[in-house]
Parts: sequence; structure tokens; C-alpha cells
Amino acid sequence: MTERERIILYNDVKLVIVSMGTTLICCILAFVLKWLTELFQHRLFTFVTGTNLIWFLVLPTCGITTIYFLRKYLFLNRKNKGITEIYKTLDHRKDHLPLFKVPSHLINGFFTVVFGGSTGIEVSTVVATATVGNEAYKRDFSAKMYKRELVSAGVVAGVGVLFESPLVGIFFALEVIARKMNKSLLISCLSAGLVTWMFILSQDSKPLLSFEVQHWAWEALPFFALLSLFGALLSVYFTILVIRVKDFFARIPNNFLRVNLGALLVGFAILCLPFLYGDSYHGLTDLINQVLDKEPVSLLILALLILIKPLVAALTLGAGGDGGVFAPSIVAGAVLGLFFALICNQIFHTELIPLNFALAGVAATLSSAISAPFTALILVCNLVPNGYSLFIPLFISSFLAQRIARFILPYNVYTYGGLENPSGK
Repeated sequence: MTERERIILYNDVKLVIVSMGTTLICCILAFVLKWLTELFQHRLFTFVTGTNLIWFLVLPTCGITTIYFLRKYLFLNRKNKGITEIYKTLDHRKDHLPLFKVPSHLINGFFTVVFGGSTGIEVSTVVATATVGNEAYKRDFSAKMYKRELVSAGVVAGVGVLFESPLVGIFFALEVIARKMNKSLLISCLSAGLVTWMFILSQDSKPLLSFEVQHWAWEALPFFALLSLFGALLSVYFTILVIRVKDFFARIPNNFLRVNLGALLVGFAILCLPFLYGDSYHGLTDLINQVLDKEPVSLLILALLILIKPLVAALTLGAGGDGGVFAPSIVAGAVLGLFFALICNQIFHTELIPLNFALAGVAATLSSAISAPFTALILVCNLVPNGYSLFIPLFISSFLAQRIARFILPYNVYTYGGLENPSGK
């Protein structure tokens, strides 16, 4: 073995060790945030529904106002711009994610969702875990060329724990964060994936949705393709909303007015449709149960949820909440799929399976919202216990929707505009 080969081997081994250490820390952070958010969100929601629904109007104001004061006094008005900052850090070696972003995003993401802000903790987790990876790089725990690798390792852990799948974390890190693939990235991401998988096995983990896919028919493929078009249009609508709402709130000079106007609008929407509370995952589970049990479901309500969930998420972010498009895209996409299947069954007398189309709606909407078809495909396959049995329809939905959305909106608009925290606070 030559001297050069020994140096390469030494750096590769060191990268594996540092990636694994970084991953373990990030797994713990993501798990704690997920567990606490689910616990307190459920308890607050249960408390309000059992007492007085008017609390739905007040809680988002409490959460977003708390975040405003935390940013001003605890985090000294330092800006959070979401995933955009990760891209900037990776593209410029001398730029770093400051360590305050770990508590800032974890705490602010928690308060946003727990108090009803209609988004999720996914982007907050991504930025926090990316910061941990960046910190490992800053402390010279690995070779100076491995910044992207360690940031990606942290992201693998964060996303993997949230969705109970290291594969989802690996694809997201490579497709969305690193935006390229090479030997060192594969080493770091696979090492992180291994640790994440072991961490998930050590917990009592369950898929986000407990439903099982029964079967699907080849004759339904044209309907999956048509749903892909609607999923792409929904993601474009969502992205434009985020950008427009961001611009609207940026023109409000008074901080008190900006925060409370957005929070009150969010609260009013939740008061009218409690389904919109927080990440809406529990509401989505109840809705799918209702459809599968063949209980009556208002198509008008479903249509309103499809249109209003992205709007309320955009208002949450514009008012100063911490989050992104992950959870709203999953929820709105699933409702879109249910609506599409029920409409086709009622009007055209088809026999479409609502659960299959709910999952395909998620794949189409999420893929085009984050410009990551592989991530969306693997994520949706892991949303239910046997999701891979729908691999072919989900593959079509993910890739077709992403291409349609890419055709409608420029790449930089629908990637950066959708993923970042538009409040910029």
C-alpha cells in the first residue's frame, strides 16, 4: 500500500467514525423533538376540544409570539432562513452554520407546531442536525474536505428518525442537501444510515400511518398519472403562496402587527377547521379511517382542506413560525388523493382505492414541492407498513409530478422558495 493510499484509508475510516458520532447525537435530538412535539400537541389539542374551541383562536398567537420574543432576546435577532442557509454553507467553505441554530430551530419548531401552527418540525430538524454536522467539521474532527459529508450525515439522522427510515434520510441528504454523489458522501451517508437504523430499532417505532395497502390494479395507472398532474399543480400553488405571503408580511413594518395578524388568521382557520391544527397528522389518520370505513365524508370539506392547508401553513411561516413544506405537502397531498378517488368513484363509477390514491397524492405533491422524486418515493413507501407494494404507481406519481412542476416553475423558485423558512427571522 502506497503512502497516498494509506492517507486515503485513514481519512475514510476517520470520516466513518465522525459520521457515526455525529449521527448518534442527531438521532437523539430528532427523537426528543419528535416525541415532545407529538405528546404536547396531542394534549393541547385534546384539552381544547374538551373545553372551549375558542382556544384554537388564541393558541397560535401564544406560540408565534413566544417565538418572536425568543428570537429577539434569547437569540439576539440573529436570522434563521431555513435550508437556504445550509446551501450557502455548503457552497462557501468559509461560511458556517452557527451553533445557536440547534436550540433555535428545535425550540421554535416545537412551539410553532405544539401551539397549532399549521406546519411540521421536519425543516427545523433538518437545519438543527445539519448544524451539528457542520460543528463536527469546524472542530477538525475530519479532513477539511468533508464539510458536505458531515452536514449530510446529520441530516440523514434527523430525517431518518422523523420518518422511521434511514433510507428516507439518505435519499433526502443526497438529493436535496448534498445535491450530488461521490465516494465520500456515500461513506458518510451509509455510515449515518447504519447508526440511524440501529437507533430506530432500539425504539418502539411505528409508521406514520397504520393502514395497510391491499392491492392495486394496472388499469388504475392512467388515474395515478392524472393525479400526478393535480399534485404538481398543488405544489406550485403552495410554493407561490409561500412566496406571496412572505412578500406580504415583509411589507408590514410593525412587528407586533405582523406576528399577531398572521397568528390570528391561522387561529381563525383552525377554529373553523380543527383538522388544520399543528402538523395535522392525527387529523389525517382520522380522515383516512373515516373514508376506509365508508362513513360519509363531505367533498366540499376535502376541497377546502386541500386549498386551505397550504394557505394556513404559509401564514404560519409568514407570521414568524418555524417550519417548511414537508408536513403540509404530505397532508394536503393525501387529502388531494382521497378527494380524487372519491370524485372518480362517485361521478365516473370507478373502483379506485382511496388509500392508494392518498399515498400517491403525497408522493406527487411532496416530490414536486421539494424537487426530490427519490426522497418522496421512498418516504411514501415507508408511511405505511407495506408501502413498497405500491412502488410502481408511487414511482410514476413522484417522477411525473416533479417534471410537471419543474416545467411550470423555474428550478430556483420552486426549490428554494418552497424549502426555506420565508419569515427570514
